[in-house]
Amino acid sequence: MTRRLWTVGALSLPLAGICLPAKAAESGLSAGDTAWMLVSSVLVLLMTIPGLVLFYGGMVRKKNVLSIMMQSVVICAVVSVLWLVVGYSLAFSNGNGFVGGLGDVLLENLARDWNLPFTLGTGLPDAVHLRVPESVFVMFQLTFAIITPAVITGSFAERMKFSALLIVMAAWSLLVYAPIAHWVWSPAGWLYRLGIADYAGGTVVEVNSGIAGLVCALYLGRRLGFGQDNMMPWNLSYAVMGASLLWVGWLGFNSGGAGGANPNAGMAVLVTQMAAAGATLSWTAVEWAHLGRPTVLGAISGAVAGLVAITPAAGFLLPGPALLLGLAAGVVCFWAVTVVKIRLRYDDSLDAFGVHGVAGILGTLATGVLAFGPLSGGAVEPGLHQLAIQALGVAATMIYCGVVTAGILFATQRLVGLRVTRDEERQGLDEVLHGESIA
Repeated sequence: MTRRLWTVGALSLPLAGICLPAKAAESGLSAGDTAWMLVSSVLVLLMTIPGLVLFYGGMVRKKNVLSIMMQSVVICAVVSVLWLVVGYSLAFSNGNGFVGGLGDVLLENLARDWNLPFTLGTGLPDAVHLRVPESVFVMFQLTFAIITPAVITGSFAERMKFSALLIVMAAWSLLVYAPIAHWVWSPAGWLYRLGIADYAGGTVVEVNSGIAGLVCALYLGRRLGFGQDNMMPWNLSYAVMGASLLWVGWLGFNSGGAGGANPNAGMAVLVTQMAAAGATLSWTAVEWAHLGRPTVLGAISGAVAGLVAITPAAGFLLPGPALLLGLAAGVVCFWAVTVVKIRLRYDDSLDAFGVHGVAGILGTLATGVLAFGPLSGGAVEPGLHQLAIQALGVAATMIYCGVVTAGILFATQRLVGLRVTRDEERQGLDEVLHGESIA
């Protein structure tokens, strides 16, 4: 199926993650759209540094705080350089249905077209005309490429070598993230052409990072003392600050996909807020009923679950269904984290799979059921056909990500090893890997 141009009044929405003014090709650059996309880029980067830095840093044990913070900071730097060199080209140049080509290596094209409106998929039938320069599009998409591998670190927290982390995350960024981003968000991508509705990364970011995290957790094995030692967060106040930054940043994460300052961006902000609020309350309520008391950790976990679930759906749902999706996400993710993980005894340290993976699957599938057609000009209509496409996207992401991630871990194990020694793990990664500690 070829993706139609979705038109709503003065708006059109030709691909997941970008909705554009209908006459973008004729109108040239828009200062307002450019400004909004720049603000959204900053908000999404804020989600990793300092958002995820504080969120994850507050949830590990004190002896591993600096190491988990270091991981997000270094991933931000590594992915930025790789994006410049070849990552962006693999994700967004035309290429074929499965991966982009090498036409945008080193972003040399920006020297020619740096001050012109950007067209994604030039020469393709479904080419997308933006009213922002390509440099802004590159930066906005880079912030997604940064946070996705950073989320994965929560699953193997407190036990991976730093050298292994660098290799695994660099390879994963190029071999997993870039191809799946191409499938879903490039006009040349096979899932894009099928008509998948993934507004801001239910498959590309959330399912992708969740499955990779689960594979890493299983491959490395459980932490020493898992199920016996006290592994509660060392500083929940850090985690709350980090979750709060994630919540605010997520408003740009989802609404930036509108491609500018327009009604679709406004709707994306509103539904994101509703989903986050619903999941916070449902997780808190079910935890209160189940454990006899509500917890701070539960409330912020619920908020993230709701934000994850609305990510693929933000451009396609009205506020009421968004609230319903958030309520469901809080309950489902609570069950995944407090029941499934405990029964199966896998050590997803900070619940990257239990929250991001599970809520990402839920949100992507729910989009096929809860979508409101007029928001996309009828291109995404709820029903079995759309649900089947959504399910195919989830399944393809899970299989490809799982297999390639396992291959990367296997190769890295052979090269430098993956896990610190038992004695080093007992001492803590801050001192062992970085020679530093929190007093």
